[in-house]
Amino acid sequence: MPAAGRPSGIGVGDAVGVEYVSRVPRPPLDGLIDDLYYLEGAPPYARLTLPPMPSALLIVNLGDPFRIRAGTDIETAEYADGCVVTTPTRAMEFGYPPRTRSVGVHFKPWGSAPFLPMPAAELCDRPVTVEQVWGRPAVAELRDRLATADGPYEMLTLLEEELMRRLCETAGLGLVRHASSIIAATSGAVPIGDLRVAAGVSSTHLAQRFKELIGVTPKRLARTYRFAATVFAIDPAEPIDWGDLAAGAGYFDQAHFGHEFQAFTGLTPTRYVEVRRRFLREHPGHVLDSWPLPAD
Repeated sequence: MPAAGRPSGIGVGDAVGVEYVSRVPRPPLDGLIDDLYYLEGAPPYARLTLPPMPSALLIVNLGDPFRIRAGTDIETAEYADGCVVTTPTRAMEFGYPPRTRSVGVHFKPWGSAPFLPMPAAELCDRPVTVEQVWGRPAVAELRDRLATADGPYEMLTLLEEELMRRLCETAGLGLVRHASSIIAATSGAVPIGDLRVAAGVSSTHLAQRFKELIGVTPKRLARTYRFAATVFAIDPAEPIDWGDLAAGAGYFDQAHFGHEFQAFTGLTPTRYVEVRRRFLREHPGHVLDSWPLPAD
């Protein structure tokens, strides 16, 4: 189960029946990965909706299978060994067993590319199993080593070592990483034409590289960064001036803001806050309380 936010150093979270441990990997992985994490326990809800984030995700599952529905036109699928998904454009719904146990990776948008045997675009909004990416024998061996490890910290070290072993050179990664870093630093507010000019490449070339390594175009990534920054600026415990929020985030008007909210979450802004308040009310202080939403 993905967690929200961008932890630094070592993070440990405790909620009723849940253990969450995360840390940033050592160089050079820290330039590709936000954090490695371990999660075990009872999820706060049987089904959680995750709005799109500007990041890719890898989960190595160590418990009972979980289920993912990656869009309204895609059927729910079961994942036993885990999953990989590049930067999404739509909300995903995760369905969990009564208890879940996994280790995972929150990649920076460009970070999964050096570990994939296929273009990232093939996985955008199309989660695949880890076996489909790394092969059944290798994944089975990794899961065995993780399952018998001596606690979460050793498990994260094993996962880090596996990633270091699989790290490979990726054409165009420097270009995409630099442009994406500017998009991230401006929360998506930079004109995409400026990125192209600064990089000295054509719009077509930049978009192609982004699709290959991130799965989405620069414009789409900027939209996702802006939306994520806007949502994290919402304090559901306080009254919200939607007009001021929309203007501060650079949306053309409140109607544009509402359209983006609906496109990313399937909810209106007011309904989103109602659902977020429900989570905070029913599970105060939970380690997952800043991004996933109850889907039940």
